[in-house]
Amino acid sequence: MADNQIIKNASVASDRINTESAAGDELVLINAYTRKPLAADEVYVFTVTLCDNDVDRDGERFTVESLFALEKLFVGKTGIFDHNPTAKNQTARIFWCGVEAVEGRKTATGDDYFRLKARAYMPRCPETEKLIRGIDCGILREVSVGCAVKSVKCSICGEEIAFCNHNKGTEYSGKLCCGELTSPYDAYEFSFVAVPAQREAGVVKSVYGKEVNMEGIMKKLGGGSASLSPAECERLKAYIEALKQSAKDGVYYRDSLTSEVLRLSAAVQPGISRDTMEALAKTMSVAQLNEFKNAFEKKLDESFTPVPQLYGKRKDAVSNGQFTI
Repeated sequence: MADNQIIKNASVASDRINTESAAGDELVLINAYTRKPLAADEVYVFTVTLCDNDVDRDGERFTVESLFALEKLFVGKTGIFDHNPTAKNQTARIFWCGVEAVEGRKTATGDDYFRLKARAYMPRCPETEKLIRGIDCGILREVSVGCAVKSVKCSICGEEIAFCNHNKGTEYSGKLCCGELTSPYDAYEFSFVAVPAQREAGVVKSVYGKEVNMEGIMKKLGGGSASLSPAECERLKAYIEALKQSAKDGVYYRDSLTSEVLRLSAAVQPGISRDTMEALAKTMSVAQLNEFKNAFEKKLDESFTPVPQLYGKRKDAVSNGQFTI
């Protein structure tokens, strides 16, 4: 399967940093990303639930192992709006991430529930005042995170779910089929968005090149300018390489077909010069060359049809009796 980039969304809860925590580990972690040390009253800190291991509306979920892998990948990632990767959209940064088990809670598949939580900060300034107020008032609750995974496995058979015979959302022998997002290898950002989708965790998940295909990439490129994800860039490169190889194979096949047509033409149409036939072949499609090749082969076979030695071919011959011994 091709590499998959996905976007998962989650809820956000505000939690102002206080003097005690600011003087402790959190402020040390925050200042690891700043050019100058910030004081407690200069930063605003909030908690984000990035994703979990429950089945979402797309019939997919992260495995617990994937959550622990993302725990490391998301530290240091920036917060933006609506996945628009511009510098002016940068509003916050994750400085801590951790997987949390929620006691007594189960997923749709009956497993223990785990979620990936993060702590993020932003500066306190006039530019962020409205954003901070939106978080505190519960207006800005959902965030969406972009990450890349290597595969989506079927929870029933363990194969790539795009190629197996099971259907997401269907139960097999009492077990719910879902796509398990496995082997995450990169995390890009988290964005403030509007629409929640994941049922229990308040996590929104939307497709962002999840099944990276050329149709979607070509639609982006058709607009004149486009911003492609790393997974889409890799898919485009692979597609171009495949086209190059196909072109080489096509040239080799056409050259071989043209040579065969010229050989057969010399045998069955000696009145047509090689130069003339070669010039004509250059204007033909592969299908037309094949048509000429088949016709020439048929004519060549007919011209060399074996004739019995004792066969009267004269029109006035009544029978072959005159050759009877």
